[in-house]
Amino acid sequence: MATAGTVSYGKCFLCGGSFAKNGITRHLKACIPKHEAGRTGKRVRLFHLRAEGWYRREYWLHLEVPASYQLYDLDTFLRAIWVECCDHLSAFRIGGVFYELDTGMVDAMWKEFFGPSLPTRSMGVKLYNVLSVGEEFEYEYDFGTTTRLRLKVLGERKGFLDEQGIRVLARNYAPDYRCKACGKPAAWLYVYAEPQQVYCERHARKRDEGLLPIVNSPRVGYCGYDGPYNPSLAFEERYEPGGGR
Repeated sequence: MATAGTVSYGKCFLCGGSFAKNGITRHLKACIPKHEAGRTGKRVRLFHLRAEGWYRREYWLHLEVPASYQLYDLDTFLRAIWVECCDHLSAFRIGGVFYELDTGMVDAMWKEFFGPSLPTRSMGVKLYNVLSVGEEFEYEYDFGTTTRLRLKVLGERKGFLDEQGIRVLARNYAPDYRCKACGKPAAWLYVYAEPQQVYCERHARKRDEGLLPIVNSPRVGYCGYDGPYNPSLAFEERYEPGGGR
């Protein structure tokens, strides 16, 4: 659905500024210390992670995660903010090992066909035991209609633990999809077409089924995904030209 060559912009959740994807990492290196200036207390080891869609790279997140957290905690967060729809299986691929979460749901019977082919381990392992700065790794949710993510450890530091545990530092603005019929902002994805088509509210009403809401996630259009199950993690703001840096 994305237009080739389109620059992706996102919002810094610390200062509220808008930045191009290729400049947000540099900005955060300067912005994070400014927002911790003067704070006192216990500091913990934190990893700065970037997550993006494997095929839909216009969707991206910058996260700060305690290094003492487990892969399970990161999986739980990615599910909550970006991918969870039907409690599917998931796995991280780090090096030559899959760290897998088997939810025990009905699609577990298909694991033999769609699941990891490499050795598997539990996600109950601490991040600092399997990750280091510069490490690139993968994440898959749902081994049938799979959403695949690319992740990288961009840095680490000693800082203050966010009350939410995992902190969203920055995130892409919702892509500006336009209705195939009239060119107005699109709200619905018609999944029965190949390729999938996007429509505004008015033109979507002409179709009785096969519609999913357009949401700011690389899983949009897959399975029955209709947005984060925790509404507080939804982010549907669109980029306003002239507001970027």
